[in-house]
Amino acid sequence: MRPARRHLIAAAAAVAALSLTAACGGGASTTAAAPASDTALVLYNAQHEEVGQAWADAFTAKTGVKVEVRNGSDFELANQIVAEGAASPADVFITENSPAMSLVSSKDLFAPVDAATKAQVPAQYSSSKGDWVGVAARSTVFVYNSATLTDAQLPASIMDLAKPEWKDKFGISPSGADFQAIVSAVYLTQGDAAGAAWLQGIKDNAKIYRGNSTIMKAANAGEVPGGVIYHYYWYGDQADGGANSAATKLEFFGNQDPGAFLSVSGGGVVKASKHPAEAQQLLAFMSGAEGQKILSDSTALEYSVGGGVAPNPKLKPLAELDAPNVDLNALNGPKVVAEMQRVGLL
Repeated sequence: MRPARRHLIAAAAAVAALSLTAACGGGASTTAAAPASDTALVLYNAQHEEVGQAWADAFTAKTGVKVEVRNGSDFELANQIVAEGAASPADVFITENSPAMSLVSSKDLFAPVDAATKAQVPAQYSSSKGDWVGVAARSTVFVYNSATLTDAQLPASIMDLAKPEWKDKFGISPSGADFQAIVSAVYLTQGDAAGAAWLQGIKDNAKIYRGNSTIMKAANAGEVPGGVIYHYYWYGDQADGGANSAATKLEFFGNQDPGAFLSVSGGGVVKASKHPAEAQQLLAFMSGAEGQKILSDSTALEYSVGGGVAPNPKLKPLAELDAPNVDLNALNGPKVVAEMQRVGLL
C-alpha cells in the first residue's frame, strides 16, 4: 500500500548529502568516504521501497557496511522469516505496520534491541518485549468529499461506520495490511465481541476498493462520500498538486478513538543474523537522529518517531493526534485475517 513513486524518490536522492554532511559537522561540503567493509547485511524491507533503500544507502555511506535490500509486503516477509527460522538470511526486518512485527516477535525470532537504541524511541512506539522499535508511523484518517459531507455529518467515531446510516457511504481496502492493522486496533481496544460486531457492520456497509489511493480518488471524484485511509496518501497528493484530493478533506478522529489509531512501522534484528553487531548498528541508525531526519525531510510524509526528530512540518503535529494507547505487540494479525475471512472481507 504505497503512494506514487514520485512522492518518495526525493528520499533516496537526498541520502548522500544528508549522510555525508552529517559527518562534516556542517562546515565542509565534502567528506572522506567510509572505509570499505567485507560485511554485507540483508534487510527484509516491507516499508516503502524508496525509504528502505534510502536508509540502506545512507548507512553504507556512513559505515562502509553494504546492505542488500529485499523488498516485499508486511506479512509476506514476516511469514518468510517464520518459515526460515534459524536459517533466515535476514539480518534486519522493517515493516509498514505493527502486526507483522508482532507475528515475528510471537515466534521469538527477534534478538533483543540494544539498550541505547531502545532509548532513542519512546516506549509507546516500540515492542513491549524490547525486541523491536518504531522507525515510522502513520495515522488512520477519514478522507471525505467536502461537497458531499458537511463537518456535522462526519462520523464521530470509526465505530459509527458500522451503523446502517453509513451503508455505501465509505470505502475501505480490506486486502491490504494497512486496513488489517486498523481492524487489529479495533479488536484490541474494544474487545473481541464489539470488534466482531463492528467488522460485520463494516462488511455490510463499505464499498470495496484496492488501495488507499484508489479510495481517495473515488472520494475526490464523488464516487463515494468518504473512506478510511492512512494520512500520508492525502498529504502526498496535496504536495504534488492535489489532482486526486482537491475536493477532499481529512477527519482525524482523535479522542483516543480506535479510529485515531497510529500504526507504527517497526524494525528489529533477526535472531538468525550472521552479523548481529552490524545489524544492531543499522537498526540504531534507522531509528536514530540521522535516519529519522532522512524520513522527516523526505516526501514520504510518514511520521518520524525516534531520535528526537520532529515529523515533517506539513503534517498535523503528532502530539495533536490523541491516538489510543495500544500495546503494539498485542496486535494480532493472523487472528484479524481469520476474522475478516469469516465475515467475507477477504
